[in-house]
Amino acid sequence: MSESMSLDNPHELALRDFALGFPGAHEDFPWGHRALKVKGKAFLFMGHEQGGLGLSVKLPHSNAAALMLPFATPTGYGLGKSGWVSASFPKGEQPPMEMLRQWVDESYRAVAPKKLVDQIASGAASAAKVAPARTKAPAAKKAAAPKKAAAPKKSAPTRRAVTTKKSAARKKGSARAKSAR
Repeated sequence: MSESMSLDNPHELALRDFALGFPGAHEDFPWGHRALKVKGKAFLFMGHEQGGLGLSVKLPHSNAAALMLPFATPTGYGLGKSGWVSASFPKGEQPPMEMLRQWVDESYRAVAPKKLVDQIASGAASAAKVAPARTKAPAAKKAAAPKKAAAPKKSAPTRRAVTTKKSAARKKGSARAKSAR
């Protein structure tokens, strides 16, 4: 097992387990590095050198803020142009795990099909149903607004023949040729 595939780093293990908790997530090892994918698309690359932690995630919404952090850089190989951010933490340094979990969540949502992302929301909704009821009175439902009748479609304007100088000369020329015969 190569160094990047081992799970001797507790931070890498924690992020791996978190990422595998998403619907359809699976692990792959392209180029000898750990990649977490959904439907064949990577949403998290992880690896470490000398016991540290390194990762890359796609952050379409928060990449500008992430790149202001001292440990973050645009991902190489042109991926940085598409919102991918890499972060590196040397051995012995405590990574900001809650923020990294948020990054993994954003990356998954950016890459996963909508159908799988909706499963996350429905999972949270089912967990909320199990939670004890709140003491607030339920909000009154708003009355549904009546549907508006569809406006009749306007037909496209008819094309008029536009006579240009060239087309007029052609017509004049062909009329002269016919009269000469």
